[in-house]
Amino acid sequence: MAKQEFQIKTAKTIKNLDNKYFKYDIQPWVFFGSAGLILAGVVFTLIAGESAETLFAGIKGWISEYTGWFFVLTMNVVLTTCIGIMVSPLGKLRIGGGDAEPEFTYPSWFAMLFSAGMGIGLLFYGVAEPMFHYIANPLAEPGTLASAKAAMEITFLHWGFHPWGIYAFIGLGLAFFGFTKGLPLSIRNIFYPILKERIYGGFGNTIDILATISCLFGVATSLAFGVQQVNAGLSHLFGVPQSVNVQVMLIAGITALATWSVVRGLYGGIKLLSNLNIGLALLLMLFVFVLGPTLFVLNGLVENFGNYIQNFFSLGFWNETYTDSGKWQNGWTIFYWAWWIAWCPFVGMFIARVSYGRTLREYLLVVLVVPTMVTFVWMTVFGNSAIYIERFMGGGMAKAVQENIPVSLFIFLESFPLSTVTSMLAIVVVIFFFVTSSDSGSMVIDIITAGGNPDPPTPQRLFWAILEGAVAGVLLLGGGIVALQTAAISTGLPFAVIMFLMCFSIIKGLIDHVKEHGYE
Repeated sequence: MAKQEFQIKTAKTIKNLDNKYFKYDIQPWVFFGSAGLILAGVVFTLIAGESAETLFAGIKGWISEYTGWFFVLTMNVVLTTCIGIMVSPLGKLRIGGGDAEPEFTYPSWFAMLFSAGMGIGLLFYGVAEPMFHYIANPLAEPGTLASAKAAMEITFLHWGFHPWGIYAFIGLGLAFFGFTKGLPLSIRNIFYPILKERIYGGFGNTIDILATISCLFGVATSLAFGVQQVNAGLSHLFGVPQSVNVQVMLIAGITALATWSVVRGLYGGIKLLSNLNIGLALLLMLFVFVLGPTLFVLNGLVENFGNYIQNFFSLGFWNETYTDSGKWQNGWTIFYWAWWIAWCPFVGMFIARVSYGRTLREYLLVVLVVPTMVTFVWMTVFGNSAIYIERFMGGGMAKAVQENIPVSLFIFLESFPLSTVTSMLAIVVVIFFFVTSSDSGSMVIDIITAGGNPDPPTPQRLFWAILEGAVAGVLLLGGGIVALQTAAISTGLPFAVIMFLMCFSIIKGLIDHVKEHGYE
């Protein structure tokens, strides 16, 4: 089907509703279907009260135990597909066509990729995860040198090439079919090569609804983690109580701040805050690196990466088949894989939106390698420094992590000079990551529910930004971390099926394009 016919057919799914004050642009089935299901889940959680936590724990346990193998398989298949496209002649294709030029400079492009990808999680888990694995992992005796090595290997696995492969892959599909084939930026359109006309009916609506729900809960999970960290920092510095009620108020306040970024738009809001936030985050990391155990960190960075690469396949395909029936992995690796998959419609759509003009090879190389390397540096600076404090400076970090994950970062910073200043800086960085994630997430969800319109009306983005904050607050009220993990896993599972099938569709679409147009 020709480009013009694609656009005409897709346009039939988009309804424009004129309002006295605003002109809305929505795909009715996707917008109202997604919003209705999400609001139903919010209402149910509020009504269920304390019993919601028990229900969430049961759902999380069942999905982790019986579908963990599928998450592991999907992550590896997607990453392998990305690498295959990158090294093949298909990598010569350019997003937007042969004459397309990049919209953003490399520094701005990278800053937006990184802020959207893993910002809040790096602050939340940068100290906590390596320490957790150091004192308890199934690969080595706890608290030993071997356990320290395993802790960093596992951390690299969870934050390395596999999650960025998921992000890069869905972003590639959206960017290619959106900018090169002229289709709206909608998840359903990635499946045209295998579903054909059915993407305009129930199949397509279902795909976009699942993507919207997955995206919103993935973003809400990160926002809730972030606000827990902000609350922990304010408690540590100023004695503000750590409670769900305080966290809900913080969500409301920071979500209100995010509306400023929404109104400012992609260039004035997200780009500005992303560049500023990356600078502040790097400043915090450099402070820890210079004043911390610098040589230990440098040695660790080289060795951690070498160990990760050496054990890449055994770690990547590890399913804990022969150790403790997957109990440890279910709480860590499977949760991460589900969280990244639930998060990937958001990150993928955002990456696609800012990657116009890049070749597929350049796009995949940058998205797979650059953020991953910076993430490895971050995790080594904070993780190895925490291990050093635990092993050689009298300990305390393991206890801090076990007692309170969000506050452990601030206890860690007490081992350095100017801890009050750096703790305030960490709080500001988390807040900025919250704002950029909320704004970017609402933009992406609005694009999907607007039928792929890359510049949907601002009031719709405000609706989704407020709903993201509301869901994050309700999840905290309905079970805390267990509810957050359940939301990520339960929404990640159906989208994992979609991602698996997407591999065939994208490859077929790229090959069909080359047959018709060559490598232009």
